[in-house]
Amino acid sequence: LKTPLTVMRAEIETALHDPATTPAQCEIFGNQLEQVAHLTKIVDSLTLLAKADAGQLALAQERVRLDELVRDSFADAQLLARPGLINVELQACDEAPVWGDRHRLKQLLLNLTDNAIKYNQPRGFVGMALRRKSDIVELLITNSGPGIAPEKLPHVFERFFRGDTAHSNAVDGCGLGLAIAQSIVRAHSGNISLSSKPGDVTTVSVRLPFQRANAGNPRGLPT
Repeated sequence: LKTPLTVMRAEIETALHDPATTPAQCEIFGNQLEQVAHLTKIVDSLTLLAKADAGQLALAQERVRLDELVRDSFADAQLLARPGLINVELQACDEAPVWGDRHRLKQLLLNLTDNAIKYNQPRGFVGMALRRKSDIVELLITNSGPGIAPEKLPHVFERFFRGDTAHSNAVDGCGLGLAIAQSIVRAHSGNISLSSKPGDVTTVSVRLPFQRANAGNPRGLPT
């Protein structure tokens, strides 16, 4: 799937920059390029999930300050939330070293904050909190919005699942974000859950093992 998409992108980009291409054709090629980029993102997501299913999701092994990643994610979320006038708050951010892959943990935070902003309401809010509790660190991301019906909550981590509110043309996505988040959390020997009150708030909770100073790779984490 990746190879034909790469070829398509190269051919569209060539046509887009051809001096003979008219403005009307440029608009068409530009739209096609956006769709190819969207398909490429879906393929990359499916590749990650397939590797996770096979136990082949490669993780870097290092001590990561999750609190630093959360602060970076908070800054990014503020920018993403501006068009909808959504208020993003960092309610707590304890020092929280964990063992794992910095890139995948950043991807986890991006997926969760992006969801919290997309499935929100104008002038709504997003709350982020990272707290250390004994031997675990807990990340909570809460957002206002329509919420998720109780009968649909058991399906939120299924691939391609999208609640009714997600079918709006104004919301881009393919229903893989939470499935990817779950795979990343499990690969880091953690757990993830979601609770929601329709018409009120939705909260995602992520719990990961706390990494003590001078401690090695915690038991059970893939190497």
